[in-house]
Amino acid sequence: MPLDLIETLCDLVRLPSVNPMGRDIQGDVYYEHRVTDYLQDLFQGWGLPWMRQTVAPGRDNIVARLDGEIPVAEGGRMLMFEVHQDTVPVEGMTIEPWTPEVRQGRVYGRGACDVKGGMACMLAAVRRLAEQRPPGMATIVLACTVDEEYGFTGARNVGRLWQPESDFLPRAPDAVVVAEPTELDVVVAHKGVVRWRCHTLGQAAHSSQPESGHNAIYDMAHVVSLLERYARDGVARMAEDPLLGRPALSVGLIHGGISVNVVPDRCTIEIDRRTLPHEDEHQAWQQAIDAIGRGLPSHVRWEADPPHQVIGSLQSGSNRQWAEQVSQAARAAGGVGRCVGVPYGTDAPAFAGAGIPTVVFGPGSIAQAHTVDEWIEISQMHAAVDSYYRLALP
Repeated sequence: MPLDLIETLCDLVRLPSVNPMGRDIQGDVYYEHRVTDYLQDLFQGWGLPWMRQTVAPGRDNIVARLDGEIPVAEGGRMLMFEVHQDTVPVEGMTIEPWTPEVRQGRVYGRGACDVKGGMACMLAAVRRLAEQRPPGMATIVLACTVDEEYGFTGARNVGRLWQPESDFLPRAPDAVVVAEPTELDVVVAHKGVVRWRCHTLGQAAHSSQPESGHNAIYDMAHVVSLLERYARDGVARMAEDPLLGRPALSVGLIHGGISVNVVPDRCTIEIDRRTLPHEDEHQAWQQAIDAIGRGLPSHVRWEADPPHQVIGSLQSGSNRQWAEQVSQAARAAGGVGRCVGVPYGTDAPAFAGAGIPTVVFGPGSIAQAHTVDEWIEISQMHAAVDSYYRLALP
């Protein structure tokens, strides 16, 4: 029996799987275990071999395999469909996040676009392949991973599953397609990112006598101003990539002080540096640290943490042949199928970094991802199912 695409997406939206985004926070809506359990029940019902891989408490990758006409052990082709289970938080949403609504050719709800819509499409394609068993069908590995929205730890762990002695995944796949909302274009390149925290150190005092202390927030103002200039006059003028444009730097978070009547002795910012494929993320971090050190007044005491997030870029070139196959499948299903670059990050470098041809492709627009009224076009979902199905054909 074919999978009901829209009903499946609505089921997934009803299952909260919010990424805590690095915060030490608990609650019924956090982590991916509800979605993982739902997927496990599906795979069991379909009779597919599957396995769970614990990444952190309450956070399991789940991987299922649909065997193709020629076994992998005998040289058969093996493709991986990869999609993440988590969503961003829901604060500020103007619709009910966990109550999916279908209207005007769209499905609304948190994760509908990023990326439970893509997950439903991959599930529907696998179910269709399992029922029809087209001649020459490749083996399909469906990897549903955790923690894409913050740490990318799920995808990084998947590569540990293919082992020569394993009956489940004896080797790496021949190619990978990562589901993200690309409007049925084929993403062949994207920027990387390195993130870290910087602190200024002052001396606490009563706010009635600020001259008795040293205000760390005032000092951080020097750092932020310096980084603004560095982002504009330094980073934004570095070498340009034909697909991705120029690198970028942004200060996204700031926190200082404990009370309005206390001179703050510490202030912290968090910095986001987007890199191009030819850049090294750790070198980009060091360049920014050097710029701070050169530009700050001598009275400012400051320190920088090592990066707490380093996510590689996706570089075009080695994925060219695979990208063309995905592009052809997209066009055959009614999509445009352009090969493009994007500024945001995905799970793709976890696989491309291991030498596996990898692209990013799926229904929906990044303009609707993470929004207060997140939605996805149903027509794009049907085209995505057909595209994923075609990739398994010889």
